[in-house]
Amino acid sequence: METFLWVEKYRPTKVGDCILPSKLKQTFQEFVDAGHIPNLILSGSAGTGKTTIAKAMVEQIGSTWMIINGSEESGIDVLRTKIKNFASTVSLEGGRKYIILDEADYLNPQSTQPALRGFMEEFHKNCGFILTCNYKNRLIAPLQSRCSNIDFQIKNGERIKLAQAFFERVKEILGNEGVSFEPKAIAELINSYFPDWRRVLNELQRYSSSGQIDAGILLNIGNENLKELVSFLKAKEFTNVRKWIVNNLDNDPSRVYRTIYDSLYDHVDPSTIPHAVVILSDYQYKSAFVADQEINMLACMTEIMSQVKFK
Repeated sequence: METFLWVEKYRPTKVGDCILPSKLKQTFQEFVDAGHIPNLILSGSAGTGKTTIAKAMVEQIGSTWMIINGSEESGIDVLRTKIKNFASTVSLEGGRKYIILDEADYLNPQSTQPALRGFMEEFHKNCGFILTCNYKNRLIAPLQSRCSNIDFQIKNGERIKLAQAFFERVKEILGNEGVSFEPKAIAELINSYFPDWRRVLNELQRYSSSGQIDAGILLNIGNENLKELVSFLKAKEFTNVRKWIVNNLDNDPSRVYRTIYDSLYDHVDPSTIPHAVVILSDYQYKSAFVADQEINMLACMTEIMSQVKFK
């Protein structure tokens, strides 16, 4: 079956093809070379390749594996059915089986996570577990102690190298898809969403519908657009603030919060800037979990509107 999503169509299938910091890639390659993957917790921001590297490793060592999305199946019934049935049976190919628990930080910490701890011990000879998460602190301590923890952190000295490597990968993908592009536009897009590779590919696929990608079609929160929002906040015009949010939902919420943060000294009284930073930080964190980004962002703007003093 043809794959239409670029993030799946061009997902690396080998550790060597993944775009990761050199030390991380070396660690994962050592697991593959040894033919054995320990229980792992892969933590880091969205789109950095945690799930991709997990799939690549189990594929390269030829193991039987299953993936479960913790944000969609977070209850105890998941363990009683899917996980237990899979982990308790022997692989037809021989060797150890693996379960990849994607977004494991969404698993219920009162029921599912404690039960998972027991399964890791009960089936350790037959099945390994690879947990991916954005927020490791949401996993209970007994789970963390039973796994090797690997943080997908990118040091400042590696940012340029990784961005350049992904730029070359993007050029190859666009060439395969027959999409013309301006290098400056691609660089701007990568810089905007770094290190969320998944978001970059999704945005590229969306922009590519016209057959070309240039700087003119890249969505950004412009200065004039931001000034409009600030004027609404300053005048406490709730209805207009809500309309602004609805009209800007295509933008990544994190970019909206970051853009507002960068403009604080221009628009906010210095005495209340620290309070504005705390508010933005709180709602940016919440944006990773909420079901409705519009409500979350409107709540943030409402709190800023009522508690922050503007110039």
